[in-house]
Amino acid sequence: MSKAFTKETDHDDDDDATAGAAPLPAGGKNYITPAGHARLRAELLHLLDVERPRVVEVVHWAASNGDRSENGDYLYGKKRLREIDRRIRFLGKRLEIAVVVDPALQHGSEQVFFGASVVFARADGSQTCVTILGIDEAEPSLGQISWVAPVAQALLKARVGDEVRLRTPAGWELLEVIEVSYPAAGAAGAAPAPPPACA
Repeated sequence: MSKAFTKETDHDDDDDATAGAAPLPAGGKNYITPAGHARLRAELLHLLDVERPRVVEVVHWAASNGDRSENGDYLYGKKRLREIDRRIRFLGKRLEIAVVVDPALQHGSEQVFFGASVVFARADGSQTCVTILGIDEAEPSLGQISWVAPVAQALLKARVGDEVRLRTPAGWELLEVIEVSYPAAGAAGAAPAPPPACA
C-alpha cells in the first residue's frame, strides 16, 4: 500500500507530551505571571507567523521533487510540521485556560503567595532561594519552581519566621522562612527580583 494513504501518527493527540511539559493538577488552575503569559504568547505567534509558514514552504518544495518515500527534506519537514502543530495546540490550550496573576500587586512581603521569591533555611543551616511561578514558566535551573512543586506547596501561605514541614523521600524536613519578596509595583509583567540573600 502506498504511504500516501496511511495516516502519519506520532502521538498527534498527546499535546501534553510536548517538550516535557508538566501536566496541570486535576481541577487546578493554570496560574501564570504576566511575563510568563507574554513569553508563551510570543512563542505561539512566532510558530504561527514565522516557523510554520517556513516549514510548509520547505515541505511544498520537497514534495515537488518527486518520490516522497526517500525524500529526506520532505520526511523531516513533515515530522517538524507535526511537532510545530502539536506545540501550537498545546500553547493554545494552556493560554486559553491561563489565569494571569501579577505578583507585583501583592500587598506586603511577609506572606508567601504565587510569584514570591522566598529564602528558606534547612535544618543544617543552609539557605535556598526559590521563586514560585507557573507550571509553564518555571525554570528549576534558575531557582524557579512551579506552584505545584512540593517545596512550593509547603511554603505557600507561610510567613517570615514560620517553620513548615516538607515531606521528602527521606522523611519530613523542617524549613524556616527567612525572607519573602515580590517584584516592584512598577515592574508589572517583569519577573520577580530575587531577594538580596539570593543575589
